[in-house]
Amino acid sequence: MTVVYHDNDADMSLLAGKTVNVVGYGNMGRPIALNLRDSGQRIIVSEPTTEKEQQAAAEGFQVMTASEAAQQSDIIFLLQRDEDMPRVYLQEVSPQLRRGQMLVFSSAYNVAYGFIEAPPFVDVGLISAKTLGPAVRERFISGEGFASFVAVAQDASRQAWPQLLALARAMGALRGGAVEIGFEHETELDLFVQQAILPIFHAAVLMASKLLLQQGYAPEAVFTELYLSGETSDYLKHAAQEGMMQALNASSKVAQFGMLSRYERFADFKMERLMESALQEIRNGKFAQEWSKEAATDYIRLKQLMTQHKKLDVWELEQQTREMLRPDDFGDDI
Repeated sequence: MTVVYHDNDADMSLLAGKTVNVVGYGNMGRPIALNLRDSGQRIIVSEPTTEKEQQAAAEGFQVMTASEAAQQSDIIFLLQRDEDMPRVYLQEVSPQLRRGQMLVFSSAYNVAYGFIEAPPFVDVGLISAKTLGPAVRERFISGEGFASFVAVAQDASRQAWPQLLALARAMGALRGGAVEIGFEHETELDLFVQQAILPIFHAAVLMASKLLLQQGYAPEAVFTELYLSGETSDYLKHAAQEGMMQALNASSKVAQFGMLSRYERFADFKMERLMESALQEIRNGKFAQEWSKEAATDYIRLKQLMTQHKKLDVWELEQQTREMLRPDDFGDDI
């Protein structure tokens, strides 16, 4: 049976006197470092880029290279991008590791696909926030918390789980519930959402926009109705808090009938097969190989895809609608 952990499952006294090295002060590293410090932990930040290094120092953190920090830390929280982390780990972190230390990842990607292999004498854990970086900080401050995944891949000390849960509580990852999961499943689920759910959402929005605009609906009305009003995100937030059926129950009767009576039109076999294909490429490592090659070539194809996507006329119409809805956000540029 799957275990879900909460604040009362963790003993933060296990972190007393210990130093945490946050490697990476970016989108996820900065919120986590701030949350841990607010919980009373001693933090050392390691960040290769000058701008972010200066930001960490300006915000009161002790800053060292990953190599220096690894020598002084008990817990090393690896928070750089997946494609950058193996190099940092191999060149700076790995040579300094000693018995009793713990490596913690926010993404299981590198461990699951074998790009990082920890020595047998250290603990290896995972705390993966199931939200965006800014929300990790915002929900910590508000006390709301956020859902997360937690895992232990290696328990050399026989204290990996208690220490991991203490760290998760300190960063606010247990307040919204933390689901115990395997490293491989965390990676596969994360990639599946990115490759099978988000493409469907983007495709649906673009197709709907094109159809409605061709049929003469005003761009301002189209984009407001589709997503700029926040009604769609409010529906999903309600679903996240209360469940999908409760979100549906909270909708109008006409919305309920429209969705349920037309559901089967869109739940077709082709979409299911496409999802199965995406999951297979994730599980057999094909996508990981493709992404490694892409990162090694300085993201050539990604840049081409982004350029093509940005050229779509729909984004200019979207921008105009955003400016009309929220003029104060755009100031004198309007």
